[in-house]
Amino acid sequence: MTEIKARVLIEKKIFVCAPFDLLNSQGLLEQFLARGIQPEIGLEGDCLYSCTDHDFHRVADRLGENGLACTLHAPFHDLSPGAADRHIAAATRAKLQKAFALIPVFRPRSIVCHLSYEENKHAWNRDKWVERACATFTELLEIAAGHDTPVMLENTYETGPEIHREVLARLDSPLARFCLDCGHTLAFARTPWQKWLPELSPWLGQLHLHDNFGDLDSHLGLGQGIFDFQGLFAYLKENRLTPIATLEPHHPDGLEQSLDFIKENGFFV
Repeated sequence: MTEIKARVLIEKKIFVCAPFDLLNSQGLLEQFLARGIQPEIGLEGDCLYSCTDHDFHRVADRLGENGLACTLHAPFHDLSPGAADRHIAAATRAKLQKAFALIPVFRPRSIVCHLSYEENKHAWNRDKWVERACATFTELLEIAAGHDTPVMLENTYETGPEIHREVLARLDSPLARFCLDCGHTLAFARTPWQKWLPELSPWLGQLHLHDNFGDLDSHLGLGQGIFDFQGLFAYLKENRLTPIATLEPHHPDGLEQSLDFIKENGFFV
């Protein structure tokens, strides 16, 4: 198999993070189309308010015309799905609903959300927090169910799998799944992936792949930090787990480094 063919096969099996603002106005869409890269479209910031229906449909149509699928990444900055303040909870749900309203436009393979549980903030009233967060995601799952779109709950500042397991079990939906963010287990949780899997394997639907040295959420290319990708992919293969995968490098050489690392190690083949 030539290197070019190997790259094409790899790139068709994964997604690459891409903020909608850059896809829409800074030429990133043309780069993705030229290479046949499937985006995970980030909806952070003001784009859900400042962009028009035409903007979203234009990008979705261009992807469809080129035979490219996508995933969506719902906003999470400043949002609190389990907020005790009803005004903050309402604002959180309203913004997330704007993201979910784009599901019929993009027909994504998944939509990723952040659970956003922080032990030091929320543990004092954990049961009520879980109840409110489940109410938020139950509403969103009802929207996603109309399009058979999985909702992936990603780990961020959570220090272990317990809160995700509790929420996913309570939601009790085949569309409520877990997204393992490899970089966040190192930088924020400071716990190895082995603590998260196999406990959450029954719900595993997606991976966010990036690297760091366990100190900062650096979003390096795969193999540029210390994450145990070989061990993780051996576990996935052994247990016949085939989650969606998204590359999340935030540096100019990160994507090429990640694709080379994947090819060299035989991941996704």
